[in-house]
Amino acid sequence: MRQRSMNLIRRLLFIALVTCIALGSTGASGQDYFAIQVVDDATGRGVPLVELKTVNGMRYYTDSAGVVAFSEPGLMNQSVYFHVKSHGYEYPNDGFGYRGERLKTKPGGEATLRLKRKNIAQRLYRVTGEGIYDDSLRVGKPAPIDQPLLNAKVLGSDSVVNAVFNGRIHWFWGDTNRPSYPLGNFHVPGAVSQLPNRGGLDPEVGVDLEYFVDEDGFATETARMPGDGPTWIFGLITLAGNEKREELFAAYSKVKPPLDVYERGLARFDDAMSRFEKTVQFDMASPMFPGGHPVKHDDGTGEHVYFADPFPLVRVRATPQDLADLEKYEAYTCLQQGSRDDSLVVQRNNGVPVYGWKTDTIPYTPKLQSKLIRSGELKPAEALFQLKDDSGNEVIMHSGSVYWNRYRDRWIMIGVQIYGTSMLGEVWYLESDELTGPWSLCRKIVTHEKYSFYNPKQHPMLDKHDGRVIFFEGTYTNMFSGNEDPTPRYNYNQIMYKLDLSDPRLRLPAQPK
Repeated sequence: MRQRSMNLIRRLLFIALVTCIALGSTGASGQDYFAIQVVDDATGRGVPLVELKTVNGMRYYTDSAGVVAFSEPGLMNQSVYFHVKSHGYEYPNDGFGYRGERLKTKPGGEATLRLKRKNIAQRLYRVTGEGIYDDSLRVGKPAPIDQPLLNAKVLGSDSVVNAVFNGRIHWFWGDTNRPSYPLGNFHVPGAVSQLPNRGGLDPEVGVDLEYFVDEDGFATETARMPGDGPTWIFGLITLAGNEKREELFAAYSKVKPPLDVYERGLARFDDAMSRFEKTVQFDMASPMFPGGHPVKHDDGTGEHVYFADPFPLVRVRATPQDLADLEKYEAYTCLQQGSRDDSLVVQRNNGVPVYGWKTDTIPYTPKLQSKLIRSGELKPAEALFQLKDDSGNEVIMHSGSVYWNRYRDRWIMIGVQIYGTSMLGEVWYLESDELTGPWSLCRKIVTHEKYSFYNPKQHPMLDKHDGRVIFFEGTYTNMFSGNEDPTPRYNYNQIMYKLDLSDPRLRLPAQPK
């Protein structure tokens, strides 16, 4: 209790300090701004990432509390019209089809706009980057996190992986931008946070990240593996090691332009040094590698690690020794054992494809399934993935994560679609009774207009109400979207969403047999 009180005092002092810095540098105060807050009309919560645009094209974006601090000298004490739009949300239109509102912009005044949420999932806040609560502080409103303006000098970070290790959540990201130069950290920045039941924030409020930093205060490299080019990590998993002490492992890749992986291996996290150490380099000719977002499960044959990328169809026994030995890995597939990309033969019994766990065989993926159907090796009705949207159109998953959910009593996936209404911006909720599928039940929960939201990651350690409420985040970026107009501050950063599984729109039919 005393620690929480001290944390609260430090947070209030910090808020006061950063508010003075943010406002004092321009001589402005909260009374100089017109505060506009955009809220979800169903919940009353502020909505991040809402664009407000004036008639002359000036654009503003709400911070993580849904606030815009407006102070344009030529447009104060005026009636100013703001066009209002946001991915997955909608403002009512007028008789001319415009969606927006005319506001009287008075210094020290405020206004509230209410948006209808079309997304099933609720956008909560930005996890990474600069100015997460900048506008709120400018108008004198408090921020719920310790570092609301700039944490570890991180401006933007690619895809997140995380796991609970030694009682804390460990977070790691891909390539990360800094303020001082266009090139930043290309060897995996990392941070820790407290679990919600151990002093951490309620996940509906935020995440207090404590980054590992270098001597300049920038998020330091935690996984620089030998060789040229960036280091990326995937497959982050905690296992019982020697004397049953926890060990944290990650698969790594070395990358050269444009995005070619030339080396793979396994690394172990040194908790004392706060960095990954290389343990083994994999044979690049191997048919299978660890990757994606792992989940541990015992199907009656012993506990295995299943690598969801996005479907959990590669596994290995959950020991450090087996994790490092690719010959122990198995793929769930209908291909004959030993199959490779240039020798695809479906194993059949009385004409029926035989799906099962097989060593020394390439993984079964949506891309492979399409190839088998096109070649005639597999009939569409025999396919493992048969996802359709409400109009009967095929849904092809690109990346995501899978975990058991106690509330639904099923395996659930949060995955991003490829080639949907946006290239990589449509996020889906999927269910299956079995980890291996069939995966055929799905519902779209988040949409983006010509913008990417790739590599979505569930955070089961943050689940609430026995899994009824879950949380996930993804990378919001204009990359691969065709959009040449990146959203200031938000672009190339992580955004957290909340999904209430009791929502009637998520009532999917019984699992087909």
